[in-house]
Amino acid sequence: MRSPLNHGNFLSAMLNRTQKFGKSGEDIAAKSLEKKGFQIVCRNYRSPFGEIDIIAKNNDTIVFVEVKSRRTSTFGHPKYAVTLDKQERISKTALYYLKVTGQSHIRARFDVVAISEHHQQTDVEIIKNAFELAYK
Repeated sequence: MRSPLNHGNFLSAMLNRTQKFGKSGEDIAAKSLEKKGFQIVCRNYRSPFGEIDIIAKNNDTIVFVEVKSRRTSTFGHPKYAVTLDKQERISKTALYYLKVTGQSHIRARFDVVAISEHHQQTDVEIIKNAFELAYK
């Protein structure tokens, strides 16, 4: 008979591993953006509508960045993992951020940083203007 405690520990360890990988991907994305001249304004911004992984400044533009990481290509390239539903949540959160910070007049865009691991090598792709404002 399986012990519920052992099952819980397994799930906790898996979740912890996934969370660590996600955090690692966000760290890699932030460093890559900074190398390209972006100024990181905020990480893991939360609103009543959702979360944005990274908010950055690139020249005179506020950039809302979604980070997608993949260890394998089993589920496809990470850049295709930003669904329309996710775009809508990011868009609503971005509008909320602009409003509460008094920056509604500032130019903004949505980028995706796709991180793939292949044979101990990490590939980082920054996709500028990955999607338009998506709002229902």
